[in-house]
Amino acid sequence: MKQTDLPVAPVTGPETMFAAIRKLGVVPFFSNPVSGFSIEDLTPRECWFTGETLGPWDWKVDVVNSGEIVYGKFLCGGKSAFATVRWYRELMTWRRAQEKYRPEGMQRMVVDAIAREGEMTTRQLRALTGLKKSALDALMTRLQMATQVVIGNIERVYNGPDLSYKGWQHASFCRPDELLDEPVFFFGGKTPHPVRPAATASPEASWEALAEHIRSLVPDLSEKVLVKLLG
Repeated sequence: MKQTDLPVAPVTGPETMFAAIRKLGVVPFFSNPVSGFSIEDLTPRECWFTGETLGPWDWKVDVVNSGEIVYGKFLCGGKSAFATVRWYRELMTWRRAQEKYRPEGMQRMVVDAIAREGEMTTRQLRALTGLKKSALDALMTRLQMATQVVIGNIERVYNGPDLSYKGWQHASFCRPDELLDEPVFFFGGKTPHPVRPAATASPEASWEALAEHIRSLVPDLSEKVLVKLLG
């Protein structure tokens, strides 16, 4: 893990993880080419997947299920990341305008099925597509990069006679279009979020807004690394 100068407190629990994501707006889960810019880099080593704590891997369940944070594989070419509604909307505006991310064939079928069902699990998607796990994982990563689907809900799995939890989780996929239209609640409370800021007017404007925001957090970031981050 790297030292970071990001203007947020260390991530030591679900509350500080949530606060960091809200402050940063959009951030990768794991270390990446942007030095120091990830939840992993913000987490003290003693809190990161030790024998006594599951760290951010578990804390993300509460963060994602709060309804205010978007989670999926949409940064760094298909790596896990978090975003607030504002910055995910900007990313959607940019990505969906790119020809390379337009879903076709089986991708389109999956998007339509998820839209029709509201949400679908990996098991349901395997039954629908007939794909093996590795092929389905690749397809779903592609759709997450295209901002066509995101993780909608995560549940902890309790196994064994003592119903112990060892980090196993079940997640479902949903369309961000529907997810972002649901009522949003503040973390740990029941106060409705008062505003859902709209994205800027054009894909180009959304890219510039994202780029300016990331550079404000990570000064002197090269264009090459920025493109690798935001795609």
